[in-house]
Amino acid sequence: MNDLDAINLVGRLVHAAGGRALLVGGCVRDKLLDLEPKDFDIEVFGLSPEKLEEVLGAAFKLDLVGLSFGVIKLHNFNIDVAIPRRETKLGLGHKGFKMEYDPTLSLTEASARRDFTINAIYSDPLTGEILDPWNGRVDLETRTLRHVSEHFKEDPLRVLRGMQFVARFDLTVSPETIQVCRDMTPEGLPPERLFEEWAKLLTKGVKISKGLNFLREVGWVKYYPELMRLIGCEQAPEWHPEGDVWNHTLCCLDAFAKQPKNEDDLIVGLAVLCHDFGKPSTSFFDKRKGRIRSLGHDDAGVEPTISFLKRLTNEERLLKEVPPLVKEHMRVFSMWKSKSGEAAIRRLAARVIRIDRLLRVAAADDEGRPPFPSEPESIEWLRSEAERLAVLDSAPKPILMGRHLIEKGLKPGVHFGEILAKAYDAQLEGKFKDLEGALKYVGLS
Repeated sequence: MNDLDAINLVGRLVHAAGGRALLVGGCVRDKLLDLEPKDFDIEVFGLSPEKLEEVLGAAFKLDLVGLSFGVIKLHNFNIDVAIPRRETKLGLGHKGFKMEYDPTLSLTEASARRDFTINAIYSDPLTGEILDPWNGRVDLETRTLRHVSEHFKEDPLRVLRGMQFVARFDLTVSPETIQVCRDMTPEGLPPERLFEEWAKLLTKGVKISKGLNFLREVGWVKYYPELMRLIGCEQAPEWHPEGDVWNHTLCCLDAFAKQPKNEDDLIVGLAVLCHDFGKPSTSFFDKRKGRIRSLGHDDAGVEPTISFLKRLTNEERLLKEVPPLVKEHMRVFSMWKSKSGEAAIRRLAARVIRIDRLLRVAAADDEGRPPFPSEPESIEWLRSEAERLAVLDSAPKPILMGRHLIEKGLKPGVHFGEILAKAYDAQLEGKFKDLEGALKYVGLS
């Protein structure tokens, strides 16, 4: 049984018990946009939580972890089943609500708590009937993002949800929604919830610039000082006709959004977002050259990149793998210009972990200067060289390992690290290519 079969079965079981099950939210929105939904939300009217659990439990294995929030997950399916609820704002943030479940609520009352009209459209899985109490279909057709009701302002996370929806569906935000968002503050939202919205912006956005300009328009960019400093940071117009660093970054992100998608999108997208964070602190007008310069902005961008990421996440992989891409994003062009040798390319691969990711950042940076056409020659040169050296999608793996030293009779200790580091450095320089050569290099052959 697939998700659609399970949804139909839920509808029939609930109907037989005297209730009504309706699809709602993103799955209905995506279907109306001719997109394939991946997750399904069902809202059940007319059944108590206990009765709903009994009805569903007869046909499905249930995950009741979310039951305290009125949500039942169907095990092995991408389906959440919920009961309409009333919410009372009691405290700050996304979770500062008292919730009471009321299966007798009308459709309009139940949907008034939803965020945007395009997410407040219902569909009956048994009949196909569309129920649209807030005219969300009209907003979908006109690509308008509009909040549902006055309850919108009670959950500040919805501002960031608006940011990623604008980017994903290329929407225009209604003036009244912009005004409501301007009057809202983050209220101490947990970083993990913030990060979910930023991740969707970067990995699902088709017009990322619109999402970030929305953030700027509603005044929320001030909560991200690393981004705020890009606004008004001037660049040499002969190199950057697109304008200041803010506009350049947005152009780069839109170019990134057009790249083929893969599992590295979040890391690459964050690196593109942060790649010029060092310009505000390094830009100056060079009287001798007669233009604005940003010497060392690649190195200077590492610290603000880390501070920005730490505001959003404590995920070690991102904190480790994004900053090197920012630090090295200028190297693609400089290495091509100087026709760097094999050792330099291997060292670059060791620093950035994945040269193919760096090439994606460089490509977005190159394309982020409209109306200038892209100049991919440097990118293709480094790609070809990295492929030839087998370091395009991974750092060079050390040939000499600790176990090899033990096999040669050495006892483990601090000196192991010194020997291995010296050997790896020599390996990157091309002084040996196999284990025999490595052992000979450290005097153990």
